[in-house]
Amino acid sequence: MRAFARLLFGRRARSRWIHLILGGALAMPYVFVGAVVVGPLSDGTAVFTSIGLQLASFGIGLPLAAVTSLFPLTRPLESAAVRWLCGVGADRLADGPARGRTAKGRTALWFTLHLGFGGLVAGMSLAVPPFAAVLIVMPLVAGPGDSRLGLWEVFDHTWAWALAPVAGVAFLLTLAGCAAGAGALLARWAPALLGPTPEDRLAAAEARAADLAVRNRLARELHDSVGHALSAVTLQASAARRVLDSDPEFVREALLAIEDTTRRTVGELDAVLGVLRDGDAPGTAPAPTLAADLDGLLRRTRAGGLTVTATIGAPLEALPPVLSREAYRIVQEGLTNAVRHAGEGVTVTLRVEVRDGHLEITVENPLTAPSGTRPGGGHGLPGIGSRTHLLGGTTHAGPTRDTWRLHVRLPIGAAP
Repeated sequence: MRAFARLLFGRRARSRWIHLILGGALAMPYVFVGAVVVGPLSDGTAVFTSIGLQLASFGIGLPLAAVTSLFPLTRPLESAAVRWLCGVGADRLADGPARGRTAKGRTALWFTLHLGFGGLVAGMSLAVPPFAAVLIVMPLVAGPGDSRLGLWEVFDHTWAWALAPVAGVAFLLTLAGCAAGAGALLARWAPALLGPTPEDRLAAAEARAADLAVRNRLARELHDSVGHALSAVTLQASAARRVLDSDPEFVREALLAIEDTTRRTVGELDAVLGVLRDGDAPGTAPAPTLAADLDGLLRRTRAGGLTVTATIGAPLEALPPVLSREAYRIVQEGLTNAVRHAGEGVTVTLRVEVRDGHLEITVENPLTAPSGTRPGGGHGLPGIGSRTHLLGGTTHAGPTRDTWRLHVRLPIGAAP
């Protein structure tokens, strides 16, 4: 009995009833338009005093509702109402406007059903409760043969008066049953009619892929800039500590390099965090490029005591901006790996050249790890490979005899 009562009058049934009432309210303008069409054909009969004419007005209004449902906001608003009032999960409904004929047709069918069921249930909700209340209280205010109420002849019999309260309760239960049944049907049909179509799923997948690409790019930027800065600062501080008493001038240069490194890194970090916060970073520091910032990168790396031999055989100013920016990060990560793994007192060789329409970057340093391998296993080399792949280039990294060699080849004319 409790389950039956919950089915008819529970919280979910009440919220779905409200959803149907909203559908009836939305249907009223269309019914009025239908009444304007039916009125001249009614032979002088008032439209709203005839159930047949009202149903005819309703039937004319529903196709108009189907046409207006093609507006873009219809599906998002209907989906929101179904989530809140019908208990349908958000993952089963589409959020955006309908795209394509199939989605628009489903939306039109749903809107028509919502207004159709809602109009009927709303009309019953207005008419049935007063009528049922009259039936329930009739035995208390009048009796058989009482002509004051103008009742049907059937109420001249005593049995009709006795059954009137039962009929009133039955009408109320019938109304509740109709509302619960209509609400359950709409909740069942909603995912099929308002759910995402293949086009919606494709658009959502593309949006997720674009968001993931942005996140991966930001992760690479953070790894390259912050990781290089920490490695360089660690090396510079270690070298300064060892000669603190014997070479104050070197210590001063190391401290200046640490200050410059941290200041630049904070600026780059602010730029990346600005993208994460606002989707854009107006007014923040521009991304470093090979043409503008390679000299500073080499200077800061050498300030830590690492010997870097650089051979620049390419006109860096003539490189495309995107290529120059990504090439800077590749050189930065190559030097960071050398700082982390080559050890102290070694010489790192950097070559930047242009050959056959390609920019070639080579970073070499002696192998110091046992068995010809390098310790660690972070995200540096995968990040370089990802940058190179986006630019249509190739990456080769690994031991060659007694050295570790990173070689990157990037087409200069490639589009990012």
